[in-house]
Amino acid sequence: MIDDVDRVLERLQRSDFRRRFRLRLAEKQYLDKRGLEVILSHGQDFIEQRLAPAEPQNDGKQTPMRNHPVFVAQHATATCCRGCLEKWHQIPKGRALTAAEKDYVLEVIRRWILAQHHL
Repeated sequence: MIDDVDRVLERLQRSDFRRRFRLRLAEKQYLDKRGLEVILSHGQDFIEQRLAPAEPQNDGKQTPMRNHPVFVAQHATATCCRGCLEKWHQIPKGRALTAAEKDYVLEVIRRWILAQHHL
């Protein structure tokens, strides 16, 4: 699966839209203050509430573009909505995410944050 993460992150870097996302100073400071583990626990909650259901509320518009490192990472890694998950990660819409898929999404987010912030 880590191989898959590497491949998808490489593909995402070729997207002009995905490549433009970066952590701003405020998001980096929030990450420094809270720590990676806390940020990733927030990420687990966001995935569970906003992404994992078969039909998430406001799908396609449920993830803010900024103000939390995970939100920025989700847009950069195409883990922001079920449509992007299907297009970029081949995780089909219309059914709830499995535990393995939720772990995969969190790992993609974690790797992007680490690359951005060099923790």
